[in-house]
Amino acid sequence: MSDESPLDFPLDYSRARTGFLGAAEEAGAHLRTFVLPGHRGPHCGELCVDTAYLGPPDPEKLLVTVSGTHGIEGFCGSACQTRILLREGVAKAAAGPATGVLLLHGLNPYGFAYLRRVNEANVDLNRNFVDHDTPPHNDAYEAVHRTLVPPESAEFAPGELVANLTALRGRLGPQRLQEAVTRGQYRHPDGLFYGGHAPTWSRRVFETVVAEQIAGAAHVGYIDLHTGLGERGVGEPIFRGGRDADAHQRARRWYGDALTASEHGTSSATPIVGNTATAVADGLGADSRLTAITLEFGTLPGPEVLLALCADTWLHRHHPPADAVRSDLKRLIRDAFCPDDADWRGRVLQRAREVFDQALVGLADDK
Repeated sequence: MSDESPLDFPLDYSRARTGFLGAAEEAGAHLRTFVLPGHRGPHCGELCVDTAYLGPPDPEKLLVTVSGTHGIEGFCGSACQTRILLREGVAKAAAGPATGVLLLHGLNPYGFAYLRRVNEANVDLNRNFVDHDTPPHNDAYEAVHRTLVPPESAEFAPGELVANLTALRGRLGPQRLQEAVTRGQYRHPDGLFYGGHAPTWSRRVFETVVAEQIAGAAHVGYIDLHTGLGERGVGEPIFRGGRDADAHQRARRWYGDALTASEHGTSSATPIVGNTATAVADGLGADSRLTAITLEFGTLPGPEVLLALCADTWLHRHHPPADAVRSDLKRLIRDAFCPDDADWRGRVLQRAREVFDQALVGLADDK
C-alpha cells in the first residue's frame, strides 16, 4: 500500500506506475503491459502502457478509462484511476456478470515521464488518429506558428513571448486563437498540437487494446482523463461520441446538464480532430454503442497554459530530454497541468468519483 495521503498525486511517472500496478494487483485485476521500444525514462526505467481489467471474460458492457493521453496530464488521470477505481474498490464493485472495467494507464508514457503533453517525437497523441495519407490541414495555424515557436530564440525570453502572445490574442480574439492553436496541425513537426506524419507507437498500442479488449462489448462507456482547460478544479464532461443517433442524448442522460460539446460551442474545448475516441468508435461493431467523453479538469487561465506550452516547446528544442526535464521551466507546465494544490486535487478526486459513478449507473440502466 502507498503511504501517500489521498490528496498526494504521484510525484513522477515511475511512482505513478508502481502505485497503479500495485493497486491493480491487490484488486485482482488482469494486467497487460506494452513497453515503449528505444526509450527509457529520466531514471533509466522502462516506459510502458499498462492495462488493468476487472470483470467477466466477455463483458456485455464495459467502462473504459484512459490516463496520460497527454503525458503530463497523467498525474491527474493516474491518481483518479488508482485511488478511486482501484483503492476505493469502485471498479471491482462495478464488475459483475455482464459488466467489466478496463483501465488504461499512461497511454503516452514518454510525455508522462519527461513532463510533456507530447510524445518522444513531439506528437500530440490526441491529434494522431487521422488518415495520414490525407491529413486535415489547419490553415489558421500557419498564421500563429512563428509566434508560438520563434525561429530565432537561442534564449528563452518570457517577457517577449508574453507580449507577442498578448498581441496575437488581441488581433485574433481568444476564441479564434484557441481554435487555430488547438485544432491540430500536420505540417510543423516542431510546433504545438502536431498530429504527426504517421501512426505513433501509442496509437498502435491503443488500437490493439481496442481490438482485443474493447471491441466485443455491446456498450462501451469511455472516459479520457485530461487537464488544462476550463474553470479551475471543475471537471467538465465533453461529449466525444458514439455514432448512433441516440449517443448525445444518452450522454446527457448520464452526465446531466454539465455535459458540453465542442461542436455545439458549449465547451471550454474547441473542435479537434484525431482523438482517441475516434479509434474506439472505428473499432466497435456496427451494433455496438459508444458513450464517450473527455473529462477535463481546469487549472490555469488559457493564456498561462499556452505560455507553458510554448516554454516547454522551446525547452525541448534547445536541450536534450535528460537536461530539459530538470529545468526550472518545467514548473510552468506542472502548474498548467498538475497544480501542487491540495484544494484542486481534492476537488478533482471528488468530481472524478461522481463522473465514474454516473457512467456506471448509465451502463447499468442501458437496455
